[in-house]
Amino acid sequence: MSLPKATEPTPPVPFITAEIRSFTLTSPLNRLPDSDGDVIFDEPSVQFADGNDPIFDEYKSIIDPTHLTPREALALAQGKNPTDLPAQLSVISWILHITEKTRRTNRRETVIPSRPWSYTRWYGEQFNDALRKHVVELLHDQGYLAAAPVVQPYFKSGRNGKGRFSNWSERHVAYAAGLGTFSLSDGFITERGIAQRCGSVVTDLALPASPRNARDHLSNCLFYVNNKCRACIPRCPAGAITENGHDKDRCADYMNSDINYLKEEYGVGVQGCGLCQTRVPCEFRNPAAKL
Repeated sequence: MSLPKATEPTPPVPFITAEIRSFTLTSPLNRLPDSDGDVIFDEPSVQFADGNDPIFDEYKSIIDPTHLTPREALALAQGKNPTDLPAQLSVISWILHITEKTRRTNRRETVIPSRPWSYTRWYGEQFNDALRKHVVELLHDQGYLAAAPVVQPYFKSGRNGKGRFSNWSERHVAYAAGLGTFSLSDGFITERGIAQRCGSVVTDLALPASPRNARDHLSNCLFYVNNKCRACIPRCPAGAITENGHDKDRCADYMNSDINYLKEEYGVGVQGCGLCQTRVPCEFRNPAAKL
């Protein structure tokens, strides 16, 4: 698929969105092992953020000073000074929604993730990386600068007084693009639910920013809206979710010790968990939408 140049009257948004959706639905990488060709992810949601949105500077306080702005991320990838980049930058953000069939297998679990869910975490993120690279190549082929920060050598994770973090948070990028809000369990609730994976690419292709219609960064979570939902708390086998939020260290300890054996049993490099993302009101919808 060929993108129109930004100076042409035909807007590039439909091309970008269609290419991401087409790649997701047709790529052989988006298939579960040990299945009859079942897809890992359903049709994705795609939206855009202004690369100069002040919220990205706010993330340096909210997340960590090392968290990159889109300008910094693209400049590092291109070996350029941030001030040498074009004035207009955009961020393409997408949500890969986990299928109902896989979600159903994880609903039944109470201690460990199901095999299809673990496959989704491991093979699904490999597909997500392939999608990131595909979008970058598509933009490069049309003469635009582009980078997917998560697959760049400079991408890293760390710890600070707030817990674990990365220097490019796909969930926070998705929030900037208006795709959803955060939850008590630290997940990201979109209009199609919390069971998903996020991805993004930064580019100098001018794209119209999608609106952020949420009242605030927690407005899709019923716990924060009406203080009635606590469904994710008993779903967490590690006891890492309380009314005070999500304990990232306790969650990680459970993943790296208590259920680490599943990596060998399932034949994956990361086993995932996701019990708090299934059998909860926000699993496949925004439960606060009608309130």
